[in-house]
Order: sequence, then structure tokens, then C-alpha cells
Amino acid sequence: MRKGHRPSAAQSGRIRLWGRHAVTAALANPERTLRKLWGTHDAIAALGLSPSMLTIQYAEVADLGRMVPSDAPHQGLVLECDPLPDRWLDELFEMATDASDRRPILVLDQVTDPHNVGAVLRSAVAFDALGIVTQDRHSPPESGALARSASGALEIMPWIRVVNLARALDEMADAGYWRVGLTGHAKMLLPEAMNPGKLALVLGAEGEGMRQNTEAHCDALAKLPISPRMESLNISNAAAIALYAAATRAA
Repeated sequence: MRKGHRPSAAQSGRIRLWGRHAVTAALANPERTLRKLWGTHDAIAALGLSPSMLTIQYAEVADLGRMVPSDAPHQGLVLECDPLPDRWLDELFEMATDASDRRPILVLDQVTDPHNVGAVLRSAVAFDALGIVTQDRHSPPESGALARSASGALEIMPWIRVVNLARALDEMADAGYWRVGLTGHAKMLLPEAMNPGKLALVLGAEGEGMRQNTEAHCDALAKLPISPRMESLNISNAAAIALYAAATRAA
């Protein structure tokens, strides 16, 4: 039986994605179950789709605008599809069995804003993270807004949802990952807290930060070297800086 903790219930119901990057990435993802595509003649023609790939319906820009939240930049494309299949935590470990694989795991503790999670996914792809891990009850579901912010990264970056984040962090330790939690009250700077081996970076929500129990399951706590004139950074900015530091750390 696989280790890792499946969500208590898989996301149900179809979702709608919009925007050129989100839609084209979903169309190219073999794990994504596609249902129906609406779009303008020009936008659909630019995709070069096979007619048998899925149901296609042409629509005017105004009609598409009524299918998505107000002012959502659909760029002439709206795709209806199923949520991605659940993934297991140990799938990440299996992807990094080589001791030289230093791709970090990014753990988000109760980050609930879909735009922030989407932006974090985008940075995770840009800096070649292994995957992201969130708690299923305190993270946003897949949505058009999240996929739009991720700019295609939702279809590329493994996203593992777990029931118990502390238990998942214990499993990361068992798999050889050094767990570094980012918090403003830490004494060490991030470069000092990292080691050259397998690494998990743990970030909390803006304002509240990491929960105490999450901090207790980290091997080290660290902070980013930001100016005292600014109390904190947006979670997506902090994640991007931490991922860059992990990518450029000494071997």
C-alpha cells in the first residue's frame, strides 16, 4: 500500500479553465480528462486541434465572458474538464531516487489564496522543484483563477494534497529530506539553514505564518534577508526567492 495520505475526498465536479496558457497546457496534459472547449474561430484555429480530440463549440467573445468570472481574461478560450487525478506523496520520492537529485519539495502550510498558489506553482516549475505539498482542507481547489495564475504550471508540477501535513513532513524526513521552515522570527538566514542534499522548503500563509506544529516538524527554521523596512513578502515572492536559493546552493 502506498505511503502518503490521500485527501479525505477527491475534488468532484468539472472545472472551467480559461486563457491561452492554461487551456493549451491542459490540452497537452495526458492526465487531464477533457470535456468541452468553447472559443472564438481565431483562437481555436490557432490551437490546431484534431476534430476528434474533444467537443468544440465556437462562441463570440461576449458569450465567453459570461462563462467565466467578471473581467476574467479568457483570451477567446474556455475549457471544461475534470480535476486532475489524486497523487501520492511517495510518488515524489520515487521521482528522486537518485542521490544526486537535489530538486526541492515545496510545502505550503494553509496557503488558501488561489492566485498565490498558482503563482507558487509557476515558480516551482521555473526553478525545477520536485513538487508541492499542501493540506487538502486548507488549500484551494483547482479552478480557472488558479490555473490562470499558474500560466500552465498546474499541468506540469506535481501537486500532492495530504490530510495531515505534520505526518507528511515526518515521511519526508524518513525519505532523507532536510526540512527548512521559513519564518520571520528565525535567527538563521536561509543559505545557512540549507544542506547540499535533499531539501524540503516549508512556507506558511501570509500574516499567520506557519503553525506551531508545522514548525516543530522542521529540522531548521530560517528567514530571508529582507530589509527591516518591510515586515514580510507575498508568499509567492518568498517561495520564488527560496526556490532560487535552493537551486543555487553549494553542492
